Order: sequence, then structure tokens, then C-alpha cells
Amino acid sequence: MREDWEAIERQILAPRAAFSAQTRGRLQPEAPCAVRTEYQRDRDRIIHCKAFRRLMHKTQVFVNPSGDHFRTRLTHTLEVAQIARTRSRALRRNEDLTEAIALGHDLGHTPFGHAGERSLERMLPGFGHHKQSLRVVDVLEKDGRGLNLTFEVRDGIVNHRGGAKPATQEGRIVHLSDRIAYINHDIDDAVRAGLFALEDLPKEPIKLLGLSHRSRIDTMVAAVISASEREENVCMEPEIKAAAEELRAFLGKMVYFRAEAQAEEKLICRLIEEMFTYYAENPQQLPADYQKLEAPLEVRIADYIAGMTDTYALNEYQRLFDRTLPLTGKYIGD
Repeated sequence: MREDWEAIERQILAPRAAFSAQTRGRLQPEAPCAVRTEYQRDRDRIIHCKAFRRLMHKTQVFVNPSGDHFRTRLTHTLEVAQIARTRSRALRRNEDLTEAIALGHDLGHTPFGHAGERSLERMLPGFGHHKQSLRVVDVLEKDGRGLNLTFEVRDGIVNHRGGAKPATQEGRIVHLSDRIAYINHDIDDAVRAGLFALEDLPKEPIKLLGLSHRSRIDTMVAAVISASEREENVCMEPEIKAAAEELRAFLGKMVYFRAEAQAEEKLICRLIEEMFTYYAENPQQLPADYQKLEAPLEVRIADYIAGMTDTYALNEYQRLFDRTLPLTGKYIGD
């Protein structure tokens, strides 16, 4: 059955797609599966790993929200995967590889969104959730054995943000899909939270993209498909990209960097930095799994804290210091 799927890929995928039979392989060689292609195996490994399940209780938009309709890191991941699969299928790229990268792209994300990530970066310079995601799949999962994913999935995970360009077209699809997803669902959640109304969005980009959540995503996805077909590379129509960036700038002013968000971030920084310092001074208090890892102490501490869910981090802080932090649930992470 695997060989049948590989033959189907050769028939239907575009020449610049990543073919599963031509993967650059895994860190540790493995015998092929009789049923699944290499990228299908990677997707399944990610879905079944502990780090994927923990995304359900990690911040995407609100920290500790009072309502249950707001996105979490898990629902964000699923929305990225859906958008990326649609674009990959339309462009005849490898949908299985695209989905695996999308599902794995945030596995190493800290609790409390990017506020948590910035806090760990101050304690461990060079830390980044994209790098931590790769560490999760290479080292931390399966009791230190890692998931042993293919090169193409690992490359797409570590390069889904920042200046480095993914090696595959599928990785570039996920890179753009991540941005499309968070711009649009952050607007949705901010409107639900009462931070602004849809009618307050900048007029010029809305003329191009549409006002509703559905129309904005449809327009952005269509702009990627049309530009990518024309250029034979994954990109977005320039005017639609500019409109999307204007919406992102609007979110920065109205949501990410408003005064309430900054006040909440100070509490999050305090929580993470105090816990980091505590474990640096008391390394014997780290869980046994993190004590036996072959890595510098500060890296093992970051591994432990980055893996926490929001609730676990709050409970651990209370256990260590016998006090709580007055998080309001009004912080929106970028």
C-alpha cells in the first residue's frame, strides 16, 4: 500500500513537490512502513506525542481566559493545518508533509504564549519556540529518544518562523499559513473580547480582503494559490500581503502592545524568571526525567518550563513560592 501511495504521488504532484519516496531520511534509519508513506508516519507520530496533547492547555490569545470560545495553541495548530492543507492540495504539493509540519510547528511553545517565550529568552539567550519544537521532536519525546522524524518535517518545523527559509515548498506553505491563521483568529478573539469592533478595522485592507473571518481567509488563501502558480514558488500576491501586514500592525497597536497587555506580561515574566532562578539554585528539585538529560542545567530548566501548560505553571509557581499571581485573563499574546 505504501508503494501504491508513492506511485500516486508521482502521478499527481507537481514537479517541485516533496515526494515521500525521496525523503532525505531520518536521524536514525528505520525500515519503511508497509502501509504509510514516510510523511504519513511523521504526522501520526506528532498527533500521538505528549507535547501535542499539551497544546490544548497553552495560551494562543488569552492567558487564563474566562470564556471557553477563545483559541488555544492546539486550536491554532489545527487551523494552520487546515489552511495549509487546502493550499498544498490546490498547488499539488505533498499534503501529508504539509500537514505533518503544520501539526508539529508549535510543539515546543512555552506557556503563556510569546510573553512566556520572551521571558525564557531573557533567562536563556538564543531560546526560541521554533528551536524548542525541534528539540522536542529530536530529544524530549519518548523518554529522550525523540520521534525520529524525517529531515523535511524537522526542517519545516524549525524554519516556520524567522528569517530562514524552509527547504521545501510544503514548509513555505506552512510558514504563510501560520501568519494567515493567527492574524485572522486574533481579530476574531479580540472582537469577542470587546477590544474593538469589526467596523474599526482599517478600511483599505478590508476593501481588499473582506470584513468577515471567512472572506479574509478565502482571499488570502486564493492570493497565495494564484501567485504561487504564476511564480512556481510559494508566495502571496503583493497587494494582499501588504493588506495582511496592515491588519497585523493594527493588532499590534490595539491588542498586543496595549497597556493592559504589558502589565500582564510583567506578571508572566516574574513567574517564569522566578521559577527558572529557583531551579538553577535547586537543580535537585527538577523532575527525574530532566535531571538525567545530557544538556547544560539552564537548557534542562528551559526544557521543563517550556513544556508546562499554563495551568501547570501557575500551580507549580504556587507550590514553590506559596503565592499566586493575579493574572486577569485580559492579556492577548502576539
